[in-house]
Amino acid sequence: MNSSLSNPPFVITTPLYYVNALPHMGSAYPTIAADVLARFQRLRGKSVLFVTGTDEHGQKIQRSAEAAGLDPQVHCDRIVAQFQALWQQLNIQCDRFIRTTDPRHDQIVNEFYQRVWDQGDIYLGQQQGWYCVACEEFKEERDLLEPHRCPIHPTVEAEWRGEATYFFRLSNYQAKLEALYAAKPDFIQPETRRNEVVSFVSQGLQDFSISRVNVSWGIPVPSDPKHTLYVWFDALLGYVTALLEPDQAPTLSDALSRWYPVNTHLIGKDILRFHAVYWPAMLMSAGLELPDRIFGHGYLTKDGQKMGKTLGNVLDPFELVKQYGADAVRYYFLKEIEFGRDGDFNETRFINILNADLANDLGNLLNRTLKMALKSCEGQVPEPTPALWEGVALVDLAKTLGDRVTQSYEAMAFSEAYEAILTIARMGNKYIDEQAPWTLYKQGQTSAANHVLYTVLEAVRLAAYLLAPVIPTVSNAIYQQLGYTVDFDNQSQASQRVPFATHTQWGTLPPHQPLGSPQPVFQRLELLSAVST
Repeated sequence: MNSSLSNPPFVITTPLYYVNALPHMGSAYPTIAADVLARFQRLRGKSVLFVTGTDEHGQKIQRSAEAAGLDPQVHCDRIVAQFQALWQQLNIQCDRFIRTTDPRHDQIVNEFYQRVWDQGDIYLGQQQGWYCVACEEFKEERDLLEPHRCPIHPTVEAEWRGEATYFFRLSNYQAKLEALYAAKPDFIQPETRRNEVVSFVSQGLQDFSISRVNVSWGIPVPSDPKHTLYVWFDALLGYVTALLEPDQAPTLSDALSRWYPVNTHLIGKDILRFHAVYWPAMLMSAGLELPDRIFGHGYLTKDGQKMGKTLGNVLDPFELVKQYGADAVRYYFLKEIEFGRDGDFNETRFINILNADLANDLGNLLNRTLKMALKSCEGQVPEPTPALWEGVALVDLAKTLGDRVTQSYEAMAFSEAYEAILTIARMGNKYIDEQAPWTLYKQGQTSAANHVLYTVLEAVRLAAYLLAPVIPTVSNAIYQQLGYTVDFDNQSQASQRVPFATHTQWGTLPPHQPLGSPQPVFQRLELLSAVST
């Protein structure tokens, strides 16, 4: 395992998305965030594994397939293809896409089950209670709305069930979980999510059912094949199966050999309990290390309303990308929504933010400065006068920007990071207007004018570098116009050609480097048509 290494790898996972329906913006949102954080860590030169995938077993999928007249595997294959297509359109570059119908996954699940069984934490009993098919979960009475409706799926009444089932002794792990939360207060983030979990656990934990007898679509219980493993016991182990290299045998020892433990499990707050309570208890039972962090993000709304087909306001991510491009979608959802809180999409605001930040503050600043440099500096990066940077607010802020933004990225405070970066661009616009290099050139103060142009171009470069994880296409265009040959989508190349330690520093842009032709790096957006379905 890698926890003892001085520079451990960085492993991040999204939820394994349930394939009962097509992907939507709610599943795209955390996948964008995971991709951005993975890109940032790669840019820093870290060894990164970014895992996403699909959860393909359980009664909900079995029923969805039956309703469509399809074999469950055919149904899964069709939906999975849509997830993979959307990730490609959003420029999401995952390292592993795990499917829980992968035959290798069965073997990992069986071996893990045996470890927990040998620990004495699985037993046969009788389950009675209210079952939400949409959640694939028995609900405690205290969690239900009247009349017996799940708070996450309030339009569907839970089903009363009584059946033989295998249980996991979750109650054995209450004290250990409480000790974990106390010893590692950052284990669950943000703090509001942590408080929810601590409160839930403090009320007492009940053993939870890990098998079903009325579901055929899933992995048979190894000790009793008449039962099928509960989808959540199966799906959580997808995070382990995904760590296998293609040529490795599907054993726990091989799966844990290089990438384990996971640094960050990124999940929606609706599945927080499974990841922050059930999952660490299962890992403790099996004698495995725990992940470093469980991060629960919020819900998305549209125009202030919860999205749903009945309201006719479902946000179609395919259409959104088609109309406005991947960089625009990626930027808006991470810049305008504080990650961890609920957030809203409004198309007019979307367009206004993108035009203000990327077309105007960043793109137009580069364009007008570059044109002056091409005209007055023989098509090369102008020469600065470093002594003139003393006491300049723009430069003082830029010199600390790399460290500030690094802290924000690592805390998944994306909106904080991008606001700081855009502040540099806005200060650059103010600086060039106040210094008026065009007037300095007319007055024969060539050296002073060149210094102003260099300062602005360097501010744009620094901003583009730190924005590269979220808007790689825009950052590529900026860097190429500044004379670099780098592709931020080729992340190993980028970390070598434009290394983090150098390119987060002020004054990195080489004087006299030939400049490229000025082109708009981000076309202004216009409201085209509704992107709801």
